[in-house]
Amino acid sequence: MIDLKTRVLVFPCGSQPAIDINFALRHSLRVEIYGASSVDDHGTFVYERYIGGLPKISEEKFIDEFNDVLRKNKIDFIIPTHDTVSLYLIEHQHLVQAQVIASDLETAKICRSKKLMYRKFEQHSFSPRIYWRMSDVTNFPVFIKPDQGQGGQGVKKVNSFEELQNCLGRNSSMVISEYLPGEELTVDCFTDRFGNIRVLSPRTRDRVFGGISVKSKFMETTGEISSIAHEINNRLNFRGYWYFQLKKDKSGMFKLLEISTRMAGTACLTTSNDINLPLLSILDFQGLDYEIIPNRMAMELDRSLVNRYKIDLQYERVYVDLDDTIIFNSNKINNFLMMFLYQCLNREVDIILITKHREDVKQTLDSFQICPNMFSQIIQIGKDDFKYRYMNNDIPSIFIDNSFEERKQVKVKLNIPTFDLNMIDCLIDWRG
Repeated sequence: MIDLKTRVLVFPCGSQPAIDINFALRHSLRVEIYGASSVDDHGTFVYERYIGGLPKISEEKFIDEFNDVLRKNKIDFIIPTHDTVSLYLIEHQHLVQAQVIASDLETAKICRSKKLMYRKFEQHSFSPRIYWRMSDVTNFPVFIKPDQGQGGQGVKKVNSFEELQNCLGRNSSMVISEYLPGEELTVDCFTDRFGNIRVLSPRTRDRVFGGISVKSKFMETTGEISSIAHEINNRLNFRGYWYFQLKKDKSGMFKLLEISTRMAGTACLTTSNDINLPLLSILDFQGLDYEIIPNRMAMELDRSLVNRYKIDLQYERVYVDLDDTIIFNSNKINNFLMMFLYQCLNREVDIILITKHREDVKQTLDSFQICPNMFSQIIQIGKDDFKYRYMNNDIPSIFIDNSFEERKQVKVKLNIPTFDLNMIDCLIDWRG
C-alpha cells in the first residue's frame, strides 16, 4: 500500500502551540505528525513519534543532525513553534532538507524585532508612539519591552525617568512606547500563497498566564481591526498562519503590540471553529486549493494546567467493575473510563468485566448503549462473594473498581495493581 500521508515535523514540540498543533493534525488522514526537541519536555507526553536529544540551533552540529532526522523519517514539512527557531530555519532553508512552513525571511526578521516592526509601520495611525531615545520621553507612564521577545515577557510599565534610567541601564536594547491602558486582543490570521488574507479571527485576552492567553473568546471583526490586518498584510509577505496583537490607547484606538509568523498560543480557539490553521498551511505549501467555511457561533476557551503521566507499568489485561465504576448512580456512563477502555481495545488489551450487578448485565449494558462485545468475558458474582477469587495474574493485569475493600483484596492476594476512579487519568496515553 502506498503511503500518501504528508510527514510533518513540529520543532520544538513541547510548547503550548506545539501541543495544539499536534491535536489539530493527529487525526488528519493527510498528515503523519512527528515532534522533535532539543530539551525533553511535555512533547514526550503528547507526540507518539517523538525525537529527542537534538542539538540547540546555536550549536554548530545542529544542521547536520537535524537533516539526519529529516532524512530518516522522510519529513516533508517543518512547523517551527518558536520565533527564534523559525527565523533560524528560514535563514538556513537552503541547507535544511525539508520545506519550512513559514513566511519569507524579510518578514520573519521584521516580526522578530520590535524595532524593525515599529520602523516599518511608524507612519501608520495604528503604530503607538515610540521613543527612540530616552531623552524623548516627556510623559509617564510608558511601556518598555525587549526588542526580541514574545508573550509579554519582559514588558514593564515605567512610571518615572529615574525608573526608566535604571531599566535601560540593565538592558539598553529595550523598546520604549507610549503607555496603552486599554483592551488587548490577538488576531489569528491566514494568508494564502497568492497574498490574500483568508482568515481574520480576533479574540480577547481576558486572562493571561505565562504570556499565553488562558481565557479567550471571539470578538467581532470590526472595520478598524480589518483595516489594520490588511495594511500589515500588504506591507509584509506572509504565507500560512500568522498573528498580531493590539491594545487600545487612552482614546480607545487600537495600537500595534507585536506581529509573529508562527501560530499563537491560543490559536486553538480559532482552530476549534473549523479553521484548522496548521492543516490549511500545509495544504497551501503543497499548492492545493481549499475552502474555509468557519462555524458562526459564540465560543469561549479557558485553559488550566493538564496532568499527563508516564507510568512504569505493562499490562495485557484489564479487570473492571460495572456499578459505580463504568456506570454512575444507575443513570450515567463514566465517559473518562470509557475513553481508557477504548484505548485498551485499540492496543488489543484484554478487558474483563467483573461485577456484582443484580440485574441482567447484558441488558444493562444495552440500555446504556455499551457493546458487551468489548469485553472478552463478563463475570457476574454474588453480592457476598469476592472478586479476587475469579481473577488471576497469569498475564500482567490491572484492576479498576470504586470499592476500596475489593481493591485491597486484589492487591494483597494477587499482587495486581489497582486503580480507583480518580486515578484513571494516569492510565490515559495522550500521545498521537
